[in-house]
Amino acid sequence: MFINSLLNAEEATQETTHLIQDASETVEKASRFVENSKDFIPSIISFGLNLLIALLIFCIGKLLIRILLKVCKRFLDRTKIEITVSKFLLSLIRAIAYVILVLVMLETVGIKTTSFLAVLTTASFALGLALQGSLSNFAGGILILILKPFKVGDYICTGGLEGTVSKIDLFYTTLITLDNKLNIIPNGTLSNASLTNVTAFDTRRVDFEFGISYNSDISKAKDILIRCASEHNMVMKEKEIFAFVSNLAASQVTLGLRVWVNSSDYWTVKFDLTETIKIRLEKEGIEIPFNQIVVHEADN
Repeated sequence: MFINSLLNAEEATQETTHLIQDASETVEKASRFVENSKDFIPSIISFGLNLLIALLIFCIGKLLIRILLKVCKRFLDRTKIEITVSKFLLSLIRAIAYVILVLVMLETVGIKTTSFLAVLTTASFALGLALQGSLSNFAGGILILILKPFKVGDYICTGGLEGTVSKIDLFYTTLITLDNKLNIIPNGTLSNASLTNVTAFDTRRVDFEFGISYNSDISKAKDILIRCASEHNMVMKEKEIFAFVSNLAASQVTLGLRVWVNSSDYWTVKFDLTETIKIRLEKEGIEIPFNQIVVHEADN
């Protein structure tokens, strides 16, 4: 019995020793944790403060961006810029502003943005090279919509093509020809080419040329031209109707006539007066020369 008690006492002593050792190890680990926390806790506190400052910057920046967009929208509305360009510019300003805001927040938190900017620059450069043609058309579309060398409904001539502008997109401009064909022109080409806007103004001058023989009365012929033009209801009477001798050709005297009309009446007046004057000249005995070939039969 005594031996068993000693064995039990020894086992209890060993267990107590193990418990003491475990407790000492736990205390040692806790002390090491406390020592390490002395350096770690300030970092956590600093990061938390920076994060709060970054969130505050985001809230203030978001408010400032809204104010900036409102100011820009009012300015664009006053300039009466095309709605397509206005929306694009506002979206571009918003995107740039938010990118700057995010970069400022990252710097505040302590994240370096140098590598990020380098990657963004490289990606932008590669994308620009890949989309060079499309970007050229896009830039051309922006210039056309801002500078407005023509608008929808104008009749333009450029690069051998001509027609009425039916649509101006950011990348392409669509023309409809007089014979109802559809021409789609890249804006990059159109913005760098010379073009004529035929209907840029409300009025246009119509020029005519008529040939009469050298035996005809020039003064009478000029008077006929002026009377025919004056009688047409689409010719503007408040502007000068001018008839003149424009050229002395080999087989005819060329008379010129200039009248002013509304741009929308150009072709109607052009066709009407050409026919009317030809008929009137013949009726008044003014000879209109034309080339003739006389064939003589050879004697056998």
